[in-house]
Amino acid sequence: MERLVEPEWLDQLPADDTGAIGSRHDLKLLNAWMGNAGILSRAIFGMCATWTPRRIIELGAGDGNFLLRVAEHFPQRWKNAHAVLIDRNSIVSSRTLQRFRSMGWEVETLRSDLFDWLERSATTPDDLIVANLILHHFDSASLLKLLRLVAERARAFIAVEPRRSLWSFTFSRLLWLLGCNHITRHDAPVSVKAGFTGRELTRLWPTTPGWQVHEAKAGLFSHVFAASKWAHGSPGQRRERKHFSASPHDFASLFLCFPF
Repeated sequence: MERLVEPEWLDQLPADDTGAIGSRHDLKLLNAWMGNAGILSRAIFGMCATWTPRRIIELGAGDGNFLLRVAEHFPQRWKNAHAVLIDRNSIVSSRTLQRFRSMGWEVETLRSDLFDWLERSATTPDDLIVANLILHHFDSASLLKLLRLVAERARAFIAVEPRRSLWSFTFSRLLWLLGCNHITRHDAPVSVKAGFTGRELTRLWPTTPGWQVHEAKAGLFSHVFAASKWAHGSPGQRRERKHFSASPHDFASLFLCFPF
């Protein structure tokens, strides 16, 4: 199945549209079926075995509930984390913000286009940027730009995306069985056709020395991409500052995170 990017109905609707609200509820259900919160949590634990990010920045955070579910997996040493939720709509509820804060997290919400934020933001060397079901919205040219901006601004990046496969596509056509609305039933197959397989994202990641990259299928329907800066590259690679250090265990453990 060749990758095909087409418009999704949810992206074209106002945030307060009744159908859009219902579709966002469906997405919570689909994230649970895909196991994406667990996939992202395991990827973070594998990558960050020897360091703790200063901030966790989610691109396209929506209502913030996905990262909240991820945060609930974190051990005590992460309880002072700072979450930054970026989305073009302001739909994070006060209840969600309070749940973050009750776990000891600082949280801020930013309404912004992803490209605008990445081009104008100031980040720190210990930032982790994550994305869930976002990259498949972009064609290859836009992805090249997006991934370059991410690589310039973070120490680590993890994305969980739809896996482009016949199995995923078949499941996406059966969402009426789960009670999903017409918007979700339209968008799900479109998402799968725009999803990823193999090492497609690796080939789009910047070739800047000093990065270690891992890409694999995960769970039944998902595809994960992870990139992290290392302190010491192989011969000829740029040496990063010491506080960028990462142990080989960080990436070796990623291979144990995802069932193939």
